[in-house]
Amino acid sequence: MTPADPSPSPAPAEGPRLPSGGTVRLRRRLRAWLGAAPTRHAPPFSRYRWVRLLTYLFLAWACLAIALAGGVDASESYGLAYPVALLTTSLQAVAVLLAVRRPVPAWALSLAAAAVTALLARPHLESVTSSGPNWPWSTAALLAHMAVLLLVALRVRPAGTVTVSAVTALATYVLEAGLATGHYSGTGTVAVGLFAVAASIGGILRSRQQARSELVQQTTITAEERARRTLLEERSRIARELHDVVAHHMSVISIQAQVAPHLVKEPSEELLENLAGIRGNALEALTELRRVLGVLRSENPEDPYGLGAPGAGAAPHAPQPTLDRLDALIENTRAAGLEVTADVVGEVRPYAPGVELSAYRIVQEALSNALRHAPGSRVGVEVGHRPDGLHLAVTNSPPRHPAPPSPGAGHGLLGMRERAAMLGGHVLARRTPGGGFSVTAFLPRDSAPTPPDQPPTGDQNP
Repeated sequence: MTPADPSPSPAPAEGPRLPSGGTVRLRRRLRAWLGAAPTRHAPPFSRYRWVRLLTYLFLAWACLAIALAGGVDASESYGLAYPVALLTTSLQAVAVLLAVRRPVPAWALSLAAAAVTALLARPHLESVTSSGPNWPWSTAALLAHMAVLLLVALRVRPAGTVTVSAVTALATYVLEAGLATGHYSGTGTVAVGLFAVAASIGGILRSRQQARSELVQQTTITAEERARRTLLEERSRIARELHDVVAHHMSVISIQAQVAPHLVKEPSEELLENLAGIRGNALEALTELRRVLGVLRSENPEDPYGLGAPGAGAAPHAPQPTLDRLDALIENTRAAGLEVTADVVGEVRPYAPGVELSAYRIVQEALSNALRHAPGSRVGVEVGHRPDGLHLAVTNSPPRHPAPPSPGAGHGLLGMRERAAMLGGHVLARRTPGGGFSVTAFLPRDSAPTPPDQPPTGDQNP
């Protein structure tokens, strides 16, 4: 028996360590403070490419002017060699271009170039006998640093903007109050004031754009939530109405099971027992359905047009409407102020309760939309009975009067399409060439879906 090998087994190779969550958050904050991870309101604001191109061309020409004109001015005013003056002003021009993408490093470069220029010009100030040149900020350096601070304020958070502005003011104070010598025209106070104005303008523009972006985002979220809520309410209403239809059939089954023994002479015990079981199950299912209906039913909503609301009536347990009640619906619409004509095409035939209920609700919603959005218009309702199913068309002319603000959620078509899709049909809503609006629907006789000639798009109510 050999002894076990005392040497430890090699440890598995460790992969590269991922940064911890705290390190990642610190990096993100640092990048945001430095302006390396700008938000959507970073410059240039425009979404058009030609505007952005013009912005970059303008910056390029401005930087070229700062470098050349500033180099000549610094050489003549400060007595510097032209290559040295051109180098310092070119650094500030580069800082302006760099500030579009990396504002904080660009600010540091601009401030350093301005400070170096002021220090190089300091010995020349002692030889000036009269009022000397602008110092410590020349005109070119002042304009370049204002542009840099403006871009910093547009991309960096307010705390960062205040910090770089304070450091700029402190550096100006140190140069003018602590290192000044000779004769010069002091520009420190004016420069600090202009820097504050540039930073304030950038901060205001950033805050305005950020507030606008948040408003657009909130509006989008609100619209999505409203659409989702409307969809859930419509589905709940459809479920309630279908439960009403099922409850009706269960009641019929219970009654038929109760009457069936009286139609047979000397029924057997097995038959009586089976019929009693059928009746008992039907009554139990009916009780459960009524409990569900008690939860699904809501209080009667307001109905400003007298057309009734889908899924609600004057009595909570009233029978659900069918195509036979379209005449009453059209009369109520006429009484509300619309000129409505009705046309029935084809031979009237019976349909499933769900098809008739959905057809009634679709016509009801289309008429309600015409009342809300096209007051005084002429409306034509066509009900076509065809071998493949039921075709509906509700078309209104342009409104004669301006439509008042509608209190609705604007998702009436959503419920129509839900009902039609549930039965395998479709709804198509679109504007007519004359300026009106048309809603057409197809509900098949069976549950097999029939694709429309043109798939419905996201049309909204008129």
